[in-house]
Amino acid sequence: MTFITDFADQAVILPLVLAIGISLLVQGWHRGAAAWAAAILGTFGSMLALKLAFLACSSSLDVTNIHTPSGHVAAAAVVAGGLAAVLSRRRHAALLLALLAAAVIGGSRLALGAHSLAEVVIGALVGLAGALSLLVLAGRPPPGLGARRIAVLAVAVVVIFHGFHLPAEAHIRGTAWRLARALAVCQSDEPRL
Repeated sequence: MTFITDFADQAVILPLVLAIGISLLVQGWHRGAAAWAAAILGTFGSMLALKLAFLACSSSLDVTNIHTPSGHVAAAAVVAGGLAAVLSRRRHAALLLALLAAAVIGGSRLALGAHSLAEVVIGALVGLAGALSLLVLAGRPPPGLGARRIAVLAVAVVVIFHGFHLPAEAHIRGTAWRLARALAVCQSDEPRL
């Protein structure tokens, strides 16, 4: 399961997102590149805000199974769905691929005990919303877009970076605890680390 979940680690996702965005710009699809950036930043920003809020306040809230929504699931859904959106003229295929990516990565996160079902569902919903926003913002890909080049680039980036890990979660947890203390909100006696 670790092999599967590593496809959505930030060490893979961040270089992949950057490579696709640059590729769209180089190929002259500025609207697609801007939509890609907006959808990715919106999804990642939403997940960061949710993680900070739930981590800072999970011990104060009467929510039993939500401590840190799954960023892996959100990232997998928005990137897989977004990639399908920029490479395909079939719009429904992008949302189906986003849903499939969320299910596969979500299943791996559950099997590893990294998240509860509620945390996986939240990540999936945020990622699907990001993929949908990309579909709306980008419009149809231009006829001359080198979809095969982008697909080959995406596979190459994944192969190169798969297996690497970024300690993002530890930094987010520490930041959430510091924010809760600094703002005097949702404090408990001990941080939930």
